[in-house]
Amino acid sequence: MLKSVPFRQSTPRRGEVPPYTIVYFPTRGRCEAMRMLLADQGQSWKEEVVTKESWLQGPLKASCLYGQLPKFQDGDLTLYQSNAILRHLGRTFGLYGKDEREAALVDMVNDGVEDIRRHCSQLIYRSYEEGKAKYFQELPGHLKPFETLLIQNQEGQAFLVGDQISFADYNLLDLLLNHQVLAPGCLDSHPLLLAYVARLSARPKLKAYLASPEHVNRPVHGAQKI
Repeated sequence: MLKSVPFRQSTPRRGEVPPYTIVYFPTRGRCEAMRMLLADQGQSWKEEVVTKESWLQGPLKASCLYGQLPKFQDGDLTLYQSNAILRHLGRTFGLYGKDEREAALVDMVNDGVEDIRRHCSQLIYRSYEEGKAKYFQELPGHLKPFETLLIQNQEGQAFLVGDQISFADYNLLDLLLNHQVLAPGCLDSHPLLLAYVARLSARPKLKAYLASPEHVNRPVHGAQKI
Protein backbone atom coordinates (compact mmCIF):
# COMPACT_ATOMS: atom_id res chain seq x y z
CA MET A 1 0.00 0.00 0.00
CA LEU A 2 1.37 3.38 -1.02
CA LYS A 3 0.47 6.58 0.76
CA SER A 4 0.09 9.96 -0.89
CA VAL A 5 -1.61 13.31 -0.38
CA PRO A 6 -3.41 14.04 -3.66
CA PHE A 7 -4.97 17.42 -3.15
CA ARG A 8 -5.12 20.07 -0.47
CA GLN A 9 -7.45 23.01 -0.11
CA SER A 10 -6.68 25.97 2.10
CA THR A 11 -9.92 26.03 4.08
CA PRO A 12 -9.87 23.59 7.02
CA ARG A 13 -12.86 22.50 9.04
CA ARG A 14 -13.08 23.83 12.60
CA GLY A 15 -9.60 25.29 12.39
CA GLU A 16 -7.85 22.02 11.61
CA VAL A 17 -7.11 19.90 8.58
CA PRO A 18 -10.00 17.39 8.37
CA PRO A 19 -8.90 13.86 9.21
CA TYR A 20 -10.30 12.38 6.01
CA THR A 21 -8.59 9.38 4.44
CA ILE A 22 -9.62 7.60 1.25
CA VAL A 23 -8.35 4.04 0.86
CA TYR A 24 -8.76 2.93 -2.73
CA PHE A 25 -7.15 1.71 -5.91
CA PRO A 26 -5.20 4.14 -8.16
CA THR A 27 -8.30 5.02 -10.21
CA ARG A 28 -11.18 7.48 -10.10
CA GLY A 29 -13.71 4.66 -9.90
CA ARG A 30 -16.04 4.79 -6.91
CA CYS A 31 -14.17 7.61 -5.19
CA GLU A 32 -13.98 10.50 -7.64
CA ALA A 33 -17.38 11.91 -6.73
CA MET A 34 -16.37 12.15 -3.07
CA ARG A 35 -13.02 13.68 -4.07
CA MET A 36 -14.80 16.31 -6.15
CA LEU A 37 -17.18 17.02 -3.27
CA LEU A 38 -14.34 17.45 -0.79
CA ALA A 39 -12.34 19.65 -3.16
CA ASP A 40 -15.35 21.85 -3.96
CA GLN A 41 -16.08 22.23 -0.25
CA GLY A 42 -12.52 23.38 0.39
CA GLN A 43 -11.41 20.27 2.26
CA SER A 44 -8.13 18.38 2.37
CA TRP A 45 -7.76 14.62 2.53
CA LYS A 46 -5.20 11.85 2.47
CA GLU A 47 -5.08 8.93 0.07
CA GLU A 48 -3.89 5.42 0.80
CA VAL A 49 -3.41 3.95 -2.64
CA VAL A 50 -3.89 0.19 -2.83
CA THR A 51 -2.09 -1.64 -5.60
CA LYS A 52 -3.51 -4.74 -7.22
CA GLU A 53 -0.65 -6.79 -5.82
CA SER A 54 -1.28 -5.54 -2.29
CA TRP A 55 -5.01 -6.25 -2.57
CA LEU A 56 -4.45 -9.79 -3.84
CA GLN A 57 -2.26 -10.57 -0.86
CA GLY A 58 -5.46 -10.73 1.17
CA PRO A 59 -4.99 -9.12 4.61
CA LEU A 60 -6.45 -5.75 3.66
CA LYS A 61 -9.40 -7.34 1.87
CA ALA A 62 -10.06 -9.53 4.91
CA SER A 63 -10.03 -6.47 7.17
CA CYS A 64 -12.66 -4.59 5.13
CA LEU A 65 -16.20 -4.97 6.41
CA TYR A 66 -17.63 -6.05 3.05
CA GLY A 67 -14.37 -7.32 1.59
CA GLN A 68 -14.19 -4.42 -0.85
CA LEU A 69 -13.08 -0.82 -1.28
CA PRO A 70 -13.43 2.12 -0.92
CA LYS A 71 -12.76 2.57 2.74
CA PHE A 72 -13.25 6.05 4.13
CA GLN A 73 -12.07 7.41 7.44
CA ASP A 74 -13.41 10.54 9.11
CA GLY A 75 -11.47 10.69 12.36
CA ASP A 76 -12.43 7.59 14.31
CA LEU A 77 -15.38 6.86 12.02
CA THR A 78 -14.70 4.23 9.35
CA LEU A 79 -17.17 3.82 6.51
CA TYR A 80 -17.52 1.47 3.56
CA GLN A 81 -19.88 1.63 0.54
CA SER A 82 -19.36 4.65 -1.71
CA ASN A 83 -22.95 5.91 -1.57
CA ALA A 84 -23.03 5.71 2.22
CA ILE A 85 -19.85 7.80 2.23
CA LEU A 86 -21.43 10.36 -0.10
CA ARG A 87 -24.51 10.59 2.11
CA HIS A 88 -22.31 11.08 5.18
CA LEU A 89 -20.46 13.91 3.44
CA GLY A 90 -23.78 15.33 2.29
CA ARG A 91 -25.00 15.55 5.87
CA THR A 92 -21.65 16.91 7.08
CA PHE A 93 -21.51 19.79 4.60
CA GLY A 94 -25.20 20.55 4.18
CA LEU A 95 -25.41 18.99 0.71
CA TYR A 96 -28.57 16.98 1.36
CA GLY A 97 -31.34 19.42 0.42
CA LYS A 98 -32.87 22.10 2.61
CA ASP A 99 -35.63 19.90 4.06
CA GLU A 100 -36.90 16.32 4.20
CA ARG A 101 -38.68 16.63 0.86
CA GLU A 102 -35.53 17.70 -0.94
CA ALA A 103 -33.50 15.06 0.91
CA ALA A 104 -35.85 12.38 -0.40
CA LEU A 105 -35.43 13.69 -3.94
CA VAL A 106 -31.64 13.78 -3.56
CA ASP A 107 -31.70 10.13 -2.47
CA MET A 108 -33.84 9.26 -5.48
CA VAL A 109 -31.47 11.02 -7.87
CA ASN A 110 -28.44 9.34 -6.36
CA ASP A 111 -30.04 5.92 -6.73
CA GLY A 112 -30.68 6.73 -10.39
CA VAL A 113 -27.00 7.57 -10.86
CA GLU A 114 -26.09 4.27 -9.23
CA ASP A 115 -28.24 2.39 -11.74
CA ILE A 116 -26.29 3.84 -14.67
CA ARG A 117 -22.96 3.39 -12.90
CA ARG A 118 -23.63 -0.31 -12.49
CA HIS A 119 -24.56 -0.67 -16.15
CA CYS A 120 -21.37 1.13 -17.13
CA SER A 121 -19.23 -1.06 -14.86
CA GLN A 122 -20.70 -4.18 -16.40
CA LEU A 123 -19.89 -2.82 -19.85
CA ILE A 124 -16.30 -1.98 -18.93
CA TYR A 125 -15.38 -5.13 -17.07
CA ARG A 126 -17.48 -7.81 -18.76
CA SER A 127 -18.48 -7.15 -22.34
CA TYR A 128 -17.05 -3.91 -23.68
CA GLU A 129 -16.49 -4.78 -27.33
CA GLU A 130 -19.68 -6.80 -27.61
CA GLY A 131 -21.89 -4.46 -25.64
CA LYS A 132 -20.73 -0.89 -26.30
CA ALA A 133 -22.94 -0.27 -29.34
CA LYS A 134 -26.10 -1.31 -27.52
CA TYR A 135 -25.04 0.52 -24.35
CA PHE A 136 -24.65 3.87 -26.06
CA GLN A 137 -27.78 3.33 -28.11
CA GLU A 138 -29.73 2.96 -24.88
CA LEU A 139 -27.87 5.71 -23.00
CA PRO A 140 -30.25 8.57 -23.98
CA GLY A 141 -33.11 6.73 -22.31
CA HIS A 142 -31.08 6.31 -19.12
CA LEU A 143 -30.16 10.01 -19.10
CA LYS A 144 -33.69 11.30 -19.76
CA PRO A 145 -34.80 11.27 -16.08
CA PHE A 146 -31.97 13.63 -15.18
CA GLU A 147 -32.90 15.98 -18.01
CA THR A 148 -36.48 15.92 -16.76
CA LEU A 149 -35.37 16.82 -13.24
CA LEU A 150 -33.22 19.66 -14.51
CA ILE A 151 -36.05 21.10 -16.60
CA GLN A 152 -38.41 20.92 -13.64
CA ASN A 153 -35.93 22.79 -11.45
CA GLN A 154 -35.50 26.38 -12.68
CA GLU A 155 -35.72 25.27 -16.31
CA GLY A 156 -32.38 23.50 -16.21
CA GLN A 157 -30.36 26.46 -14.99
CA ALA A 158 -29.67 25.17 -11.48
CA PHE A 159 -29.01 21.83 -9.84
CA LEU A 160 -30.87 18.54 -9.82
CA VAL A 161 -32.77 19.37 -6.63
CA GLY A 162 -33.43 22.78 -5.13
CA ASP A 163 -31.21 25.83 -5.36
CA GLN A 164 -28.01 24.39 -3.88
CA ILE A 165 -25.63 21.67 -4.94
CA SER A 166 -26.09 18.22 -3.38
CA PHE A 167 -23.93 15.14 -3.11
CA ALA A 168 -26.00 13.64 -5.92
CA ASP A 169 -24.87 16.44 -8.23
CA TYR A 170 -21.24 15.48 -7.70
CA ASN A 171 -22.10 11.85 -8.35
CA LEU A 172 -23.91 12.63 -11.60
CA LEU A 173 -21.17 15.01 -12.70
CA ASP A 174 -18.57 12.30 -12.19
CA LEU A 175 -20.67 9.82 -14.14
CA LEU A 176 -21.14 12.21 -17.07
CA LEU A 177 -17.45 13.14 -17.18
CA ASN A 178 -16.57 9.45 -17.24
CA HIS A 179 -18.89 8.87 -20.18
CA GLN A 180 -17.29 11.73 -22.06
CA VAL A 181 -13.95 9.98 -21.63
CA LEU A 182 -15.38 6.63 -22.66
CA ALA A 183 -17.17 7.98 -25.73
CA PRO A 184 -16.41 11.62 -26.58
CA GLY A 185 -19.49 13.22 -28.06
CA CYS A 186 -21.95 10.94 -26.28
CA LEU A 187 -23.60 13.99 -24.67
CA ASP A 188 -23.74 16.11 -27.82
CA SER A 189 -27.44 15.37 -28.26
CA HIS A 190 -28.09 16.38 -24.64
CA PRO A 191 -27.48 20.15 -24.50
CA LEU A 192 -29.08 20.47 -21.09
CA LEU A 193 -26.65 17.95 -19.60
CA LEU A 194 -23.71 19.48 -21.45
CA ALA A 195 -24.57 22.85 -19.95
CA TYR A 196 -24.96 21.22 -16.53
CA VAL A 197 -21.48 19.66 -16.79
CA ALA A 198 -19.96 22.96 -17.88
CA ARG A 199 -21.73 24.91 -15.13
CA LEU A 200 -20.66 22.62 -12.30
CA SER A 201 -17.15 22.16 -13.66
CA ALA A 202 -16.69 25.95 -13.64
CA ARG A 203 -17.12 26.22 -9.86
CA PRO A 204 -13.72 27.67 -8.86
CA LYS A 205 -12.50 25.05 -6.40
CA LEU A 206 -13.93 22.19 -8.41
CA LYS A 207 -12.41 23.61 -11.59
CA ALA A 208 -9.01 23.69 -9.90
CA TYR A 209 -9.34 20.08 -8.82
CA LEU A 210 -10.50 18.88 -12.25
CA ALA A 211 -7.44 20.56 -13.79
CA SER A 212 -5.03 19.12 -11.23
CA PRO A 213 -2.60 16.29 -12.08
CA GLU A 214 -4.20 14.23 -9.33
CA HIS A 215 -7.46 14.11 -11.26
CA VAL A 216 -6.19 14.28 -14.84
CA ASN A 217 -3.60 11.52 -14.43
CA ARG A 218 -5.86 9.16 -12.52
CA PRO A 219 -7.54 6.61 -14.85
CA VAL A 220 -11.30 6.40 -14.79
CA HIS A 221 -11.32 2.63 -14.26
CA GLY A 222 -8.84 -0.13 -13.64
CA ALA A 223 -9.74 -1.57 -17.04
CA GLN A 224 -7.71 -0.37 -20.02
CA LYS A 225 -10.66 1.00 -22.03
CA ILE A 226 -10.47 4.35 -20.21
